[in-house]
Amino acid sequence: MSRLLVIMGSGETAPTMVKPHRAIFARCGDGKAVLMDTPYGFQTNAEDISARAIAYFASSVGRQVELVSWRTVPESALERERALAALREADWIFAGPGSPTYALRQWRDTPIPDVLAEKLARGGTLCFASAAALTLGSHAIPVYEIYKAGIDPHWVPGMDLIATITGLPAVVIPHYNNAEGGHHDTRYCYLGEQRLSKMEAELPEESFILGVDEHTAVVFDLDAGNVSVLGNGVLTVRRHGRSVTRPAGSVFDLTDLASLAAGAPVAAESAPAPAGGAGAGAAAAPPAPVSLAGAADRLDAAFSRALADRDVDGCVTAILELEQVIVDWSADTDVEEGEHARAIFRGMVVRLGDLAEAGARDPRQVLAPYVDTLLELRARARASRDWATSDWIRDRLGAAGVEVRDTPDGATWHLHP
Repeated sequence: MSRLLVIMGSGETAPTMVKPHRAIFARCGDGKAVLMDTPYGFQTNAEDISARAIAYFASSVGRQVELVSWRTVPESALERERALAALREADWIFAGPGSPTYALRQWRDTPIPDVLAEKLARGGTLCFASAAALTLGSHAIPVYEIYKAGIDPHWVPGMDLIATITGLPAVVIPHYNNAEGGHHDTRYCYLGEQRLSKMEAELPEESFILGVDEHTAVVFDLDAGNVSVLGNGVLTVRRHGRSVTRPAGSVFDLTDLASLAAGAPVAAESAPAPAGGAGAGAAAAPPAPVSLAGAADRLDAAFSRALADRDVDGCVTAILELEQVIVDWSADTDVEEGEHARAIFRGMVVRLGDLAEAGARDPRQVLAPYVDTLLELRARARASRDWATSDWIRDRLGAAGVEVRDTPDGATWHLHP
């Protein structure tokens, strides 16, 4: 059984990570797979997050995943031992979004850290993403406390699982290339350069940072002794403000991480095609959208172009594609992006409805000003006994599908289909 430690920067339940997940499952076998709900256990919608994640792995990745609930430390000894037994029996353990500090509080002074370390020591895969990934190093960022509550930047103790397994004094930072802030710096898991520089100076001298981009996975193969980068972004090794990157598709020796942190040159090999990275086979395929909001914005632009060209088929195609994109990203936990996409979808429907309303008008209403003007000219021609012009106008209208009928009360017209 392969011993794999997988760190995902974000997008753990997004369409962008389906290929990496499948590649990782192919390497770890068909054993029991479980999801831990601890990082988001404090959220009132925790059950919904679990259900969506399980549905994502079943429908998109093709893997059945069971829930091991540890939202808080179980009060019952029986519940606690059942959860621990399920973790020990699992071949693949996953944890993802939420709060790293909340997760650490629920795991600290429990057997959880030892169970996870034993899993990697004896055989199994540990896949930690987003908030859960922050707990793996010697130090963790209290993201919510700093970015949302304005607490002064500081570190909290992590599980130090990477050092336990590899001996490397690493600190993990997911969401490394985050750009949600727009004009303000939200890189480095919402810290920005100013905060990270200050916090980095507080780390032990030997420590270094493993920065994992969004929609990117870094796989530590503890049996093969190598590290591979999968997905859309890069792995950054940073120490004392100096950074070295390795793109998706890279494979290098695990022992080279320390050399990279020290600034020593290290050769990187291309990842094999099955690894799920940016290999030759993947290069031919169009890149997947890296966010639901990005995909929605792209389709909104396509819809606007089609609407400007009165291309109804193009408008309908954009709407149908956006509906499918929303379904594909439905397991993702970013509520704001979901609302953004749905707002664009509703706007498309309304704009297409406006176009349909104009197209559905009685064509007599559209043609009446023009036909009435021509009939007025014809009436003047008849009044001046210009029969040739009168007949010419009548015949031209008839050729266009407008039948003119002369009555004692004046000319009337009828539109033929």
